[in-house]
Amino acid sequence: MKAITYGIAIYMSIWKAIVLGIVQGLTEFLPVSSSGHLVLLGQLFGLEEPDLTFDVMVHLGTLIAVVVALRGEIGLLLQGLRPMDMEQGPAASRVKAGRRLILLLVIGTLPAAVVGLIAKDFIEQLFGSVAFVGVALLITGSLLWWAEGRHDGGRTLEEMKPQDALHIGTMQILALAPGISRSGTTISGGLVRGLTRSEAARFSFLLSIPVIAGAVLLQIDDLFAAFAGGTWVPLVAGTVAAALSGFVAIEGLLKLIRHHSLRVFSYYTWAVGLMVLILPHFLR
Repeated sequence: MKAITYGIAIYMSIWKAIVLGIVQGLTEFLPVSSSGHLVLLGQLFGLEEPDLTFDVMVHLGTLIAVVVALRGEIGLLLQGLRPMDMEQGPAASRVKAGRRLILLLVIGTLPAAVVGLIAKDFIEQLFGSVAFVGVALLITGSLLWWAEGRHDGGRTLEEMKPQDALHIGTMQILALAPGISRSGTTISGGLVRGLTRSEAARFSFLLSIPVIAGAVLLQIDDLFAAFAGGTWVPLVAGTVAAALSGFVAIEGLLKLIRHHSLRVFSYYTWAVGLMVLILPHFLR
């Protein structure tokens, strides 16, 4: 009987890990807010927000997704880490372009990193408010709507300037609050600075790499402890689910925004935000 009960518990843990991994993978890159959706899942199905170790693992899955989906840009970044020879040529040009992209990512990452460290305690308190998440989702939708109205450019990543990266990075500060979409704020920032939707999205996805990689490295000891404790099966299941769904989200969004406005996500986040605000009153 104990073996059956244990087997059921493991099965339910794997099922929960897969569901949360899929949600995390999709909402990490779509401009709809992963934290808002985790709150909604908790309200509807009683799925609690994952613990820190699982959260880091599913973020590792999304890191794998963005590296695979943007392998061309990742290759350019790696080229930028190579020493540049004195002679000119295609190889030297790629190293120079890679270094330039690294610089843009550093500039875009710093504002949120600094504010996150300074206001860490205050930000953590916001995660305890379901009402705040609902309002924040409404703000995300409004931000996307506003940015689409300001979008009239066709610039590429090659034409980005350091001040563009700083503007986008400053917008990313808003996403430290739960319910404000990180990809939504950074894509909006790119649109306002005149990038095409596709290029704004690509830079947004690249900006997720230092954030996710940093979180994984900070919790590496906890990850080893979890695997040593025998709880690795749900962790791996959630990571794989997040990687696959994250890849689908990136590819799907890049195809969608070539021909359609991001305002479709405004309608969606407004609807989810209202659900987060209203549902608790019906579930009491």
